[in-house]
Amino acid sequence: MTDDPQRGRAQAQGVRNARELEGHLAWLDSFSGMALGVLSVASGIYTYLGVSSLLDDTGALSVFAALAYSIAVSVAIFVFWSYLLRLVPAVRTTGARIGLLLSMLLGSLAIVAMSSWLNAAALAGSAAVEQHLAETVQDYQGALERANEIAVAAQGLGRDVARVRQSFEALREQEATGNLSGVAGQGAVFRLLQQKSDELNGLEAQIASQQPLVDAAFAKGNEILSRMRGLTVEPGPIEARSVQFSEDAVALANIITQLRQLSVAPLVIRAAQDLSASVVLPQLDGTTATTRTSQQATIDAVLSALGQRAETLRLAAQMVQDMPAPAEITYTPISTADAVIRYARNFIPSWAGAIAIDLLPAVLVFIVAITQAAIRHGRDGVATEDTLTLAELRAAIIAIRDVEHALDRTEPQAPPPVEVKPVVRTGLSAVDSTRPAE
Repeated sequence: MTDDPQRGRAQAQGVRNARELEGHLAWLDSFSGMALGVLSVASGIYTYLGVSSLLDDTGALSVFAALAYSIAVSVAIFVFWSYLLRLVPAVRTTGARIGLLLSMLLGSLAIVAMSSWLNAAALAGSAAVEQHLAETVQDYQGALERANEIAVAAQGLGRDVARVRQSFEALREQEATGNLSGVAGQGAVFRLLQQKSDELNGLEAQIASQQPLVDAAFAKGNEILSRMRGLTVEPGPIEARSVQFSEDAVALANIITQLRQLSVAPLVIRAAQDLSASVVLPQLDGTTATTRTSQQATIDAVLSALGQRAETLRLAAQMVQDMPAPAEITYTPISTADAVIRYARNFIPSWAGAIAIDLLPAVLVFIVAITQAAIRHGRDGVATEDTLTLAELRAAIIAIRDVEHALDRTEPQAPPPVEVKPVVRTGLSAVDSTRPAE
């Protein structure tokens, strides 16, 4: 015992605290293995569900493979954390602690890689696939609306074509009354204006004929979109819904392609180029040279105006043609495991639960290690004999007595003393003193 009473009381208090913690650890250790086994089995069950979702075949071999993998995961988790629960609290050197902690980190990463993501797939796989379907619907909706916007903008070119046509018809009426070239009637200038008015009228009719097709395609696309949205929230197995969703996605992609083809902007661009380039000049029919000169000057002015109007129409169509095209959307079916990885940010609680069920024993390792450190701290500087309890002291005394008793029984007995009689020597003869004299 120490000679300092205050230090002695502190050491005694530390020993009592250490004994109390040892008692708690002994009680907790009685069911820690069972708790670790339950966690391992639970992780194995969810791992089995996750692996089953990845296997295409549903036969007996696939079931056996998934079962074998899940059992291997359960055993690996149980053995790994059992090692750490025993070894990490027991080591005392800093190097050993760092080495075991690094091993625990590496093992935890391996557990997440082989089990946790499959657990997440089992917990939130269907919801993640539904999220994939919902985002795909949004992409298709954006592409459909963009294709329709371009088609509608192209249909708006019909008004520009009508405006140009009306301007040429007005010039034609002026030429008929003689207010344009000074020659009334349906002469060369009139026929040229009539020619271009007919071309623009045919283009306008062609543009107008596209409008019902655009409206029907957009309505059909919205109908398919509505059905696809229903599949994202419809109850039932996600696999069957994904198959129907894939079929609707193909149909909707065709509708989007059709809307892109219904855009008349390329047609208007070509028509605007032909409007000024392909001009069939009529023969001047003036009776006098002055009349023919006036007709030629009017035709040149009409051709100049025609070129300006054609360029304006081409620029308007080119603006529609240069509008960003809708994105190419292709629906790709996705498994539940891939879905929870791609949309992990939307399923953080599921990921947290999947990882926690595998890595929760790490908290137990730290708890036991801290408790063992506190026990060692309470016993530091205390002699061994000062840490003995009354029961331990009684047991030690009994053990010592047993040892002593055993030693007494095994010690060899000394032989009895031998009585020696004195001998009287007279002369050359030795005479026993006890022998009577003759």
